[in-house]
Amino acid sequence: MYQDKYQYHDYYGVDELLTEEHKLIRETVRSFVKKEITPIIEDHAQSASFPKHILKGLAEVGAFGPYIPAEYGGQGLDQISYGIIMQELERGDSGIRSTASVQSSLVMYPIFSFGSEEQKKKYLPQLATGDFMGAFGLTEPNHGSDPGSMTTHFKDAGDHVVLNGSKMWISNAPFCDIAVVWAKNEAGKIQGLIVERGMEGFSTPETHGKWSLRASATGELVFDNVKVPKSNILPGVEGLKGPLSCLNSARYGIAWGALGAALDCYDTALRYSQERQQFGKPIGAFQLQQKKLAEMITEITKGQLLVWRLGVLKNENRATPAQISMAKRNNVKVALDTSREARQILGGMGITGEYSIMRHMMNLESVVTYEGTHDIHLLITGLDVTGFNAFV
Repeated sequence: MYQDKYQYHDYYGVDELLTEEHKLIRETVRSFVKKEITPIIEDHAQSASFPKHILKGLAEVGAFGPYIPAEYGGQGLDQISYGIIMQELERGDSGIRSTASVQSSLVMYPIFSFGSEEQKKKYLPQLATGDFMGAFGLTEPNHGSDPGSMTTHFKDAGDHVVLNGSKMWISNAPFCDIAVVWAKNEAGKIQGLIVERGMEGFSTPETHGKWSLRASATGELVFDNVKVPKSNILPGVEGLKGPLSCLNSARYGIAWGALGAALDCYDTALRYSQERQQFGKPIGAFQLQQKKLAEMITEITKGQLLVWRLGVLKNENRATPAQISMAKRNNVKVALDTSREARQILGGMGITGEYSIMRHMMNLESVVTYEGTHDIHLLITGLDVTGFNAFV
């Protein structure tokens, strides 16, 4: 039976900055991950299958819309709580965190922020319990980093609109009950629509052959003359502000989540270095291995301080998109670098499914690209500090 020996690492005493509620939430989710995720996740990654049976458990630990007010089925938690939940889930697997992140930040958040009262009451409680699962449709086959050039569109047809187009690289797509889809109206303005499974012409083919996020369900959203009631259009926003605000929430969660993967890799490598004997002593006694481990925990610690401060700013509604971009970019890079160095410490054992490192490394190759690529986030910071737009 697989034993999850993970221990949290807090080199700078960041825990002292958290509330008792934060710590309780962390322990609840960590226990769930140790019991329900880590014992099965390697098998699902090897077989490229999503463990759909965990969805109810994710809902029960508050992973779906934790910051959504209780009147709509959420828990009304703060943003640091949301970050902690994402960190613990990604310590288990980036794909599992993606499922929760999409549900929370890319589906529940836009319905809560831009939806009508009727839409909020209809969808949010069922999304919070996992009775409904959602997907987010923005990226298209020919439009990734440039979403404003999307071609998915809809036309007025009386009491409904007719939606055509497709979205690609969509987490949760194969099993979603609803999708929040961003498309252009006849005036060329971007609006959000809630598309429900079962609407004629709406299909969600699964993406196969992935080397990354293998335990996550990825697919397409295809719209072939789909009739969507006008009551399913999000009334509260128009333009790129809508989808980009969702991405800001998701990127914030990723900044926390990626550290979970980094911490798991560091913890695995540290323990291995203390147990693995070569040349008559533990390999952790050699200078080069200590250099790797010291650099890992240094960068992880910096990342922990970064997301804690960002969480405080988020709670005060003062976090800027550029600050969120900096944290997402930095912490995903920290996680990738940590996974690669940890793999070296484990030598050949590092590529096997007996340890989590190679799975994290492959997953992070997706995380560094989605929700804004590493380079795009660099340019967002560049624009913010110089005032010059390098995108055009």
